[in-house]
Amino acid sequence: MRRVTGLILAGLGAFLIAAAVLMVTYLPGQVVKLPLHEYLVTQLVGHNVSYFSAAKVKPITGATMVVTSTTKSDDRAGNSDTAVWNTFTYLYDTTNHQRFSFSIRRFAFDRKTAELVQCCGASIDGNTHIRQSGLPGLLWPIGTGKHSYRIFDPGMNRTATARYAGTSSVGGIRVYKYVEKVPPTNIGTQKIPASLVGLPGNKEVTLPETYSATNTYFVDPDTGAQLNQIEDSHLALTDPSTGAERLLLLDASLTNTPRSTATVVKIDQDARRKLNLLTFVLPLTAGLAGLVALVGGILLARPRRHEEPGYTGKHESEPVLDPAV
Repeated sequence: MRRVTGLILAGLGAFLIAAAVLMVTYLPGQVVKLPLHEYLVTQLVGHNVSYFSAAKVKPITGATMVVTSTTKSDDRAGNSDTAVWNTFTYLYDTTNHQRFSFSIRRFAFDRKTAELVQCCGASIDGNTHIRQSGLPGLLWPIGTGKHSYRIFDPGMNRTATARYAGTSSVGGIRVYKYVEKVPPTNIGTQKIPASLVGLPGNKEVTLPETYSATNTYFVDPDTGAQLNQIEDSHLALTDPSTGAERLLLLDASLTNTPRSTATVVKIDQDARRKLNLLTFVLPLTAGLAGLVALVGGILLARPRRHEEPGYTGKHESEPVLDPAV
């Protein structure tokens, strides 16, 4: 019975050790994924913002701009491989109490790589012809690396490169910093009265709309969560002949409010605990328990001395010394 118990215990130990190895090498890639379900409200704030007010038909300076983004997942459209999220973004001037703009974005992404995928009615302000590719800009892959990533920029509805720029800390969590730099880029045209841009006449003129930005993202490399961001953006209408700026549409430097950062950090800390449990605590516990069970089982399974073949129960006689020696 003792031998049978030892063999069972040794088998259990070997199983636990194998399970621990699988938890480290195989299970994370199958189980650890970006969330399917999401509901999050975050805010960016910028001070001393300049923009052109369509409501007042004049430039505004020195304003405080608050950008509120509400992200809600479409769980029915998502599955084990793909998540679908909707984001409503609202820009409001709290100094002059007026709306600047709003946008609605629907996007789908791979839950392992965080790469955007074209499906599920992905769109920008209802336009499904805009191709969203790269990373969403709200979250990054689990195990984010120290290298550049392609990221979708809703400011120009195109993909740009975010380059790794070192480490920092947000809420006590070590983060990787990525910087996206967009040179002045033509993103379309607008028709406006000629008088607004200092041109003679009352007719409308069509001018190129130019966007430039330097966006900095602070990402937890373990979870892929974006804990903070700084958006320095400049939007203007330019002269088609000279490229000179004719009308400033927006000049703002925006960053997460402290409350939004605290909210995201709290969510990320919970995700880090779960990830640590799955990838470290459980494998370590299973491995140590397996090692103890394996060693104990082997010791129990070994036959006792009286059970060894050829054992008679008699002690071997000691050698007799020859007195003549």
